[in-house]
Amino acid sequence: MNERVISAKEYDDFRQFLADVTGIVLGDNKHYLVSSRLNRLMEEQQFSNYDELLKSVESSANSPLREKVIDAMTTNETMWFRDVYPFEILREELLPEFVKQKKSSVRVWSAACSSGQEPYSISMVAREFALNNPGSITSGVDILGTDISSMMLKYSKQAIYDTSAVKRGLSDERRKKFFNETSGGWELNHDIRSRVTFRALNLQHSFAGLGKFDVIFCRNVLIYFSSEFKTEILTRMSEVLNPGGYLLLGSSETPTRYTTLYKMVRTSKGVIYQLTKPDNSQS
Repeated sequence: MNERVISAKEYDDFRQFLADVTGIVLGDNKHYLVSSRLNRLMEEQQFSNYDELLKSVESSANSPLREKVIDAMTTNETMWFRDVYPFEILREELLPEFVKQKKSSVRVWSAACSSGQEPYSISMVAREFALNNPGSITSGVDILGTDISSMMLKYSKQAIYDTSAVKRGLSDERRKKFFNETSGGWELNHDIRSRVTFRALNLQHSFAGLGKFDVIFCRNVLIYFSSEFKTEILTRMSEVLNPGGYLLLGSSETPTRYTTLYKMVRTSKGVIYQLTKPDNSQS
């Protein structure tokens, strides 16, 4: 494979395109990252330089090539029960609180869900909680997973994972309980899949059609965006959170630097954030 070197101007033009389309901000020295992720695509499409690629993807907003470029540049690093503590907080703090509030059902949004491990991990927690607390949440837990990558969403919906993916963060007990081994890999059982729906969403676009949520997982996502875009996302998330709803971010992320819409809540397992506005249905 012939590696195509990206020029300084091509790099600046491409990172501007990426920021405009996805909100992802590349630093000044990520030339190799762009080259390494796009080189195979450049070879397949027979582009001689990055300027040709960029002109092609800019000419059509919904082209398969644009989707391939976004898929290549989107970080899809994930694992089951990543960092553990957010799922412990959900099981030990949030779901019991919702039971005390006599909520008939709970809605959870997993934003930028990649290949589905996060929303399916949430579904496993919901199942385990329901087994230990029968009848506590009568209509159960509904989970929405969204991602910008059509390739990742297709993978998530199939819910079949190879052995290496299953081993990342998943205990043997949960693997045996929630998966069936097939010729194609490890397939999640229907009960875990049934709580989760997936849809395509670019975080730059409106959240209004998603409905309202009690909990939002938006973990290890904001770090890729500008300060202005972080503020915008956090504000729009506050508008789809129910009053008193919770936001769970990555361990290095905090909303309090960008907005006053959330307050920090310290739990025995870690820090989460609660919506401070009394009623976000009114502005």
